[in-house]
Amino acid sequence: MLEAFSNMELGQSGISVSSMIIGTSALGNLYEAKPYGQKLELVLGAMECFPSGVVFDTAGKYGAGMALEALGQALNDLQVPNDKVLISNKLGWKRTPLLGTEPTFERNVWKELDYDAVQDISYRGILNCFEEGNSLLRGYESQLVSIHDPDEYLDQAASPKDYEKRFADILEGYAALDELKQAGKVKAIGVGSKNWKVIQEIYQHYPLDWVMIANSMTIYQHPKELFDFMRLLEKNGVGIINSAVFHSGFLVGGDHFDYQKMSPTDPAFSQLYKWRNKFFTLCEAQAVIPAHACIQFALQLPGVSSLALNSTSTHRIQANASYCETLIPDSFWDLLKEQGIIADYLSEFNLNKIE
Repeated sequence: MLEAFSNMELGQSGISVSSMIIGTSALGNLYEAKPYGQKLELVLGAMECFPSGVVFDTAGKYGAGMALEALGQALNDLQVPNDKVLISNKLGWKRTPLLGTEPTFERNVWKELDYDAVQDISYRGILNCFEEGNSLLRGYESQLVSIHDPDEYLDQAASPKDYEKRFADILEGYAALDELKQAGKVKAIGVGSKNWKVIQEIYQHYPLDWVMIANSMTIYQHPKELFDFMRLLEKNGVGIINSAVFHSGFLVGGDHFDYQKMSPTDPAFSQLYKWRNKFFTLCEAQAVIPAHACIQFALQLPGVSSLALNSTSTHRIQANASYCETLIPDSFWDLLKEQGIIADYLSEFNLNKIE
């Protein structure tokens, strides 16, 4: 059992979160189908790793609700007290019947699903997703809520007018979330998006409590514009959760990058593999585990309270939690700056947050 992990407040929300939030996409059969027994072990491993309380990040999109269902069943089977778990549910995808052998969303990503899912972002759609999520959780309720993949919803716009209509749908969804918060049914409202510029656009219209940035601010890519936006959020008291910091596992040796299957023999991916080989070589020379480097880089950025990390084993949950708590020597970051792994604009930024 690992204990005494530090907690940070999520912006000015008044909510305390550990430096690692447990992602649940594996409970929804991401990349491979897992038997319930293995999923139960993952939830148990998380509870043992954070005995004072665990934050789970889930979504109706994960396995078309399978992750929510498995999480709720596991929490019930383990008889976890409600006050020992905080659930973040990203809303906007609802269950529908599975008409074929494969779901219609993110093909070849989710395995052996019982249902399909469609995006439903609107006032009523978000409320329906909230109710469906709590039903699947079987007695547990989501307290952190957000709209999931608003960037994907906007990307489907057929014209500028359609884009405006879809953005209005998103704002209606936030009106629904605000009603839930005012009624005391949820504690804080956020957004989860792969395109950080959509987060920026939403934030101009709605005062978010927290944001989840995915695939955007990592050791592999960290645009200066996003860094500056994060500084603004930090200044304004908006909490930041950084997620997908391994780019679907590619940065730690996996075969997927941002949910796309990679191949070292495909010329289209040659630059990615070249970058990873250089990164791995530098890590090995400094005796630093690549996952540790990815985690510490992503965690030490402005305003970041926590990382949402998906784990496929209890061993990995424990290792990642330990990496969140263990700083890396400045000499390692200096080397990565010299070798161009870390952008020049970060030269004056202290990645260990030591004043």
